[in-house]
Amino acid sequence: MPPLWLGETNECAMDISMKAPADAHDVYARIKWRILPFLIVCYVVAFIDRTNIGIAKLGFTHDLSFDEGVYGFGAGIFYLGYILLEIPSNLYLSRLGIRKTLMRIMLLWGACCSALALMATASEYYLLRFLLGAAEAGLFPGILLYVTFWIPAARRARITALFMAAIPIAGILGGPLAGAIMHGFGGWHGIPGWRWLFLLEGLPAIFLGIAAYFYLDDGPAQSRWLSAAEKSLVLADLRQEDAVKAAADGVRTSFSEVLRDPRFYAIASLGLAIMVSTAGVFLWLPTIIQRTGVHDVVQIGLLSAIPFIAGFTAQFFVARASDRSLERRWHAAIPAILSAVGWGSLPFAAGNPALALLLLTLATAGSLAAMGPYWTLPTAYLSGASAAGGIALITTIAGFGNFISPILVGQISRRTGSLAAGQIYFAVLLLLGAALFLVGSRAAPTKRAAADGSDPARPGTSPSSVSQPRHS
Repeated sequence: MPPLWLGETNECAMDISMKAPADAHDVYARIKWRILPFLIVCYVVAFIDRTNIGIAKLGFTHDLSFDEGVYGFGAGIFYLGYILLEIPSNLYLSRLGIRKTLMRIMLLWGACCSALALMATASEYYLLRFLLGAAEAGLFPGILLYVTFWIPAARRARITALFMAAIPIAGILGGPLAGAIMHGFGGWHGIPGWRWLFLLEGLPAIFLGIAAYFYLDDGPAQSRWLSAAEKSLVLADLRQEDAVKAAADGVRTSFSEVLRDPRFYAIASLGLAIMVSTAGVFLWLPTIIQRTGVHDVVQIGLLSAIPFIAGFTAQFFVARASDRSLERRWHAAIPAILSAVGWGSLPFAAGNPALALLLLTLATAGSLAAMGPYWTLPTAYLSGASAAGGIALITTIAGFGNFISPILVGQISRRTGSLAAGQIYFAVLLLLGAALFLVGSRAAPTKRAAADGSDPARPGTSPSSVSQPRHS
């Protein structure tokens, strides 16, 4: 069931058959365009602020005499702060709502990002990256959870993919913007461009955090822009979905059940792989481009946008195909496997900028395309009290992978002078994640599922949702 702060009002208890709008699609479209653009903007800013070190690295590692090992440890320690507070932050959201939670997260992370402009030692770099991760903890799983308060599962893959589009959008905008700031502001008032980059890119989060408190609603029952009948329709759909989950075998309703279930960890393995791969693209893409022979920071920023443009396109079309067919497993696994092919082939493209960019594009597009279908599975598999903790647990597991991976890749690069072994590491992780995911996400038909008309082979479906698979 939704949290208490999503509780029904007297208005929402009205007879749906008499008050409901003629077309539920219009209601959900209205919800989508009300909340989604703002959430996308917030996550774009978040991803830019956590990954702008990929471009800033080209300046601060030289100025502060940091090597690849120092850079990799600072890149990874962000996720240590992130994973320590991920689950508590999401549980906090489920009790107090999105407005207070998002304002707290964004004010703190904006301040930490800007403070990176002041760092002078490796210890300060590590501390500020750790605090940035701790501040941002809970944002991603919190938004995924928040979407479940508004949108039923069968409509959620394309909604999730639209939100996930924030990641390629951050890549499309972040690289060119960072390159332009470093080039345009470099030396202004005697301050290096990378310091201006951190200072300026932390400010939007602070303003957005304040805006979130006044713009968002904690749930449908609190919304001032939905009619009473529209609220009733949404809350009835969500209640029906919870009832179907509760009746179906294999759906977890408590967090303790999730922690004991091996199938959950098999499903989480692909989440770990695609999120580690995506973070790897942001953190190492500028360096990989630079090592192919491109040295102008503006040109590196522009070239780094290309893989994300392809990723944005792939993300949309794969999610649309997944919603139309109501198939999730292969729509998530196949793009991840293609991403592994891209990563695994990169060592053979050293010194060839065009081929390296093509393979980086494959690696990026595959990881991003897998996200929309993938994230519908945990929210279909989890229900009630398990949803907040379970989603956060997946991102915590992925966060641990993101903590270890940059450190590992940085140390290997420092010792070998090459990123090849790190690229093979990303490829193997994706292949293992896809294999475990395909085994763990197989759904066995049950008598209850057959009786209520849902399709256990298509997680996230219910009798009412299957009738309108194309709506988003």
